[in-house]
Amino acid sequence: MSDQEILLTIKGLRIEGRADEEWLEIVKGVDLTLHKGEVLGLIGESGAGKSTIGLAAMGFARDGCRISGGEILFDGINLRTSSEAERRALRGKRIAYVAQSAAASFNPAHKLIDQYCEGPVEHGVMGRSEAERDATELYAKMQLPEPETIGFRYPHQVSGGQLQRAMTAMAMACRPDLIIFDEPTTALDVTTQIEVLSAIRDIVEQFNTAAIYITHDLAVVAQMADKIKVLLRGEEVEEADTRTMLANPSKDYTKSLWAVRSYARAEQPPVDSDVTPVVSVRGVTAGYGTVDVLKNINFDIHAKRTVAVVGESGSGKSTAARVITGLLPPHTGEILFNGTALPPDYRKRSREQLRQAQMIYQSADTALNPKLRLRELIGRPAQMYLGLNGKALETRTKDLLSLIELEPDDYIDRLPSELSGGQKQRIGIARALAAEPQFIICDEVTSALDQLVAEGILKLLDKLQSEFNLAYMFITHDLATVKAIADEVVVMKEGIVVEQGPKAQMFQPPHDPYTELLLSSVAEMDPDWLTNLLEERAGLTAS
Repeated sequence: MSDQEILLTIKGLRIEGRADEEWLEIVKGVDLTLHKGEVLGLIGESGAGKSTIGLAAMGFARDGCRISGGEILFDGINLRTSSEAERRALRGKRIAYVAQSAAASFNPAHKLIDQYCEGPVEHGVMGRSEAERDATELYAKMQLPEPETIGFRYPHQVSGGQLQRAMTAMAMACRPDLIIFDEPTTALDVTTQIEVLSAIRDIVEQFNTAAIYITHDLAVVAQMADKIKVLLRGEEVEEADTRTMLANPSKDYTKSLWAVRSYARAEQPPVDSDVTPVVSVRGVTAGYGTVDVLKNINFDIHAKRTVAVVGESGSGKSTAARVITGLLPPHTGEILFNGTALPPDYRKRSREQLRQAQMIYQSADTALNPKLRLRELIGRPAQMYLGLNGKALETRTKDLLSLIELEPDDYIDRLPSELSGGQKQRIGIARALAAEPQFIICDEVTSALDQLVAEGILKLLDKLQSEFNLAYMFITHDLATVKAIADEVVVMKEGIVVEQGPKAQMFQPPHDPYTELLLSSVAEMDPDWLTNLLEERAGLTAS
């Protein structure tokens, strides 16, 4: 590529973050060059500086951070010396950003179509009616259901995966020269991820758009990036074209990233047939209004066992969790706890029944009250369910911090904003454990984490399960996670359990056709994997 094709040049980038009353350097002299139409993958564990560098490519530093050194040139424009008005004119029009957390990125008071149209209309790219037509086309490209009408829903009326796709479409509205993708497929199931990755790649190629693709998923970056830069604690480890990097990384740290996810839970002995399950879902049909989302589902979860519930977005996984916790009373069927039927509505359950079932949420960012310190976040369940106060409560809170492998005296008075993503998820685990439950629902608890941190969380959950005889329901779309931690697998599609059984059985053919689709959709560390898969499926469709 010639110098004339260079779109973005970053030289000696230094960014500082405020800690108490001092500034600490978190990005330490990183260089970056990006050509038009080129995709750069940024990878590294939590705290490496990936998102901070991605935002700096827009001339932006988040609250508590400042760009302290270096040069950022976008198409010849110096984003460090240009005015805020000049930078604002570029953002959304020529430079777009797709955030990791779609739920935290949309205005809940406005419909999706209004938020889509705002950018192109404000920047004078197109009028409102043209923008609405364009939205429908991009929603269709993103494989969103009912693309002609989905834009007229509010953010809370679509699933997390659908919201992530709507945000990706919104970023493409002005056909920008550069898009920063910050974990854009984190919330998507494997089958939807393929469609979104394909759509992103097609649009990038069609409009010669450059992209910075931030991800912790090495198999995904292999499909998307022309070259990969590896980061560690704000410094560059190495950079190479994708094929070279995958085949022959030169640094030990990069090799360690390639080697993660080797963890697998030790195989457990079979459960005796006469042992009463901790949780039994019996003939449950449930939904919203007159629409049934779950249709006569049945499965059991035993003590010291992990049941992974997998399926596409909208298959009913999270709805099943809502029924079990009493947030959504079923139309028919019942939930048994240790053989005794629970009241369908949580408001009619006793405090003891509520205590025994806890939940760890997918997005720790939105699940933790940002105004409360960790002693309050962790201590409240212990206070509410166990009646602890004063010194006993503080001792219990510190014990829980030790259980999740965080130093109590260093962390107890921190706010969530002072934690990494992995640390926040550990706090979610501690908060669930504070009630001393028998049963915990883990809802996509590793999907937003890099692979090194995710492996640590899985090991922690495994250790805690053995120590406290916990039963887990593990909702996930990540089949690598299923292989690592599950004892049994329940596969759901459109509210129906299509297949269930021990993990070893579920990963051996023959499979239900839908299970086969899920398994074949797991991305591989091969740059040609997505292309070959799409060609294979196109051939099957044509024949």
